[in-house]
Amino acid sequence: MAEAIIAGLLRGRMVEASQVVASHPRAERREQLAGAHGIRTAAANAEAIAGADVVILAIKPQMLARVGREIGEVLRPGQLVISVLAGATTRALVSALGHDQIVRSMPNTPARLGKGMTVWFATPEVTPDQRAQAAALLSALGAQLEVDDEKLVAMATAVSGTGPTYVFLFMEALIDAAVHLGFPRHVAHDLVIETLEGSTLFAKQSGMHPAELRNMVTSPGGTSAAALHELESGRLRTVLSEAVWAAFRRTVELGDQLEVAIVPGERPSR
Repeated sequence: MAEAIIAGLLRGRMVEASQVVASHPRAERREQLAGAHGIRTAAANAEAIAGADVVILAIKPQMLARVGREIGEVLRPGQLVISVLAGATTRALVSALGHDQIVRSMPNTPARLGKGMTVWFATPEVTPDQRAQAAALLSALGAQLEVDDEKLVAMATAVSGTGPTYVFLFMEALIDAAVHLGFPRHVAHDLVIETLEGSTLFAKQSGMHPAELRNMVTSPGGTSAAALHELESGRLRTVLSEAVWAAFRRTVELGDQLEVAIVPGERPSR
């Protein structure tokens, strides 16, 4: 996700490559990032954020406490921290970093192509100028939506953040079904990809409810009706809803675990 953000910012010309500094503990990874994007790199996190206006925190959630100790000492008032950590609440982030100008965001992997969806929440200490800056930066990744309730970011993690996983699984299953019918796999792949892309674009541009679009291609006693009967019999809607709820519960659990680990003696917030 960190590299997707770098690619999106550079593609959208929000910043010059020389303005971006990325830190990573492995030298080969630093060399790869510098070679691919022309950015500067640093081995130390504290070195990377020195002089930065915006700090993008893109690490594994379990690394928050350690990284927080490293950069918390050098963060200064006026620096905006944008977190893309799954589950990490602003309460945990503020405690770990000792810094309160924070945006908690949840982008998704299509951000790499500038087609992502990012939902974000800003702490009260984030200034109007910083909010505008966050919106502009996140717009380079695709669509962005600021919310005034942090819980909505956790909910978005289960829908848009995890959403590509559901789409890719459906895609894979449909390709396999086409192969089972007898199509060569490369033909099945193209049939499915183009169908999904076209259907999504049609839904977006038409502005119609998905049920209306589905009814447009479902004739009584036809092929779509037969297929939909099997999908409904297989509890597709229910299973998908349960999957989203499972992802949401896991997001909340991750947040609770981080708060307990980083703010000892305090109960996790909900």
